[in-house]
Amino acid sequence: MRCARDGGVVWTRNAATDTGATIPDWGFSSSPILIDGVLVIALSGRLVGYDAVTGEKKWFTSTGAASYASPHQMGNSVAILNGKGAAMVSSLDGKVIWKHDWPDDEMGYLQPVSLDDGGFLITRAGAGGGSGLRRIAAPANGKAEERWTSRGLKPYFSDFVVHKGHAYGFDGSILSCIDLKDGARKWKGGRFGNGQMLLLADQDLLLVTSEDGEVGLVSATPDEFKELARIRVLDDKTWNHPAISGGRLLVRNGVEMVALQLGTIDVGR
Repeated sequence: MRCARDGGVVWTRNAATDTGATIPDWGFSSSPILIDGVLVIALSGRLVGYDAVTGEKKWFTSTGAASYASPHQMGNSVAILNGKGAAMVSSLDGKVIWKHDWPDDEMGYLQPVSLDDGGFLITRAGAGGGSGLRRIAAPANGKAEERWTSRGLKPYFSDFVVHKGHAYGFDGSILSCIDLKDGARKWKGGRFGNGQMLLLADQDLLLVTSEDGEVGLVSATPDEFKELARIRVLDDKTWNHPAISGGRLLVRNGVEMVALQLGTIDVGR
């Protein structure tokens, strides 16, 4: 932990040693989260909580096989996708609240997405395909039951978004939309490689960045795939997520970064 004021080291811990975690092929690539003074870190199927002020290890929990997914905050709890399914633990003491088993050859990469009814969407996909996306019901009695599993949307390491009863994301290198009632695919279209996206909810739009450095606008409606615009902004491959701040769209890769001024988007629909 470093001081935000001057960058000085406040405390340091070796989380792998603290938890006995084995470093996987791509390292510990998830992002930590801070919940009420507890720094929560995911490491190869393990979760550990540190006191953010002192660095003292407060708790440690094994949630299942290894994954690259980041922990996802839900109030005072943490949801995590692991190599055997998904789990929810308390950020206060690391106690497991519920688990959901979903064995698959592919490792977990994305955070669970919470739904208004208390349920979750979890993924099991990789470069070779995988099982897709699953909706699990609001957990009860320590278990979360499957409602449906869909191969109509198989996000790998690119985020997907939920909007007005539908999920939008990358099924391989092609965008796809599925219905959250039953997982049925509504449409599939447009090639963006291993791209990323942001939801512009007030305009029913997906702002999509392609692997090749393009930015596009796609309608976030379930009736049909409709690409509204696409421009090139980078000269090389990017897997980085775009961001919007102060009315500007920020897009980058390993060698360059571009800021685009955003105004009211008029796509003539």
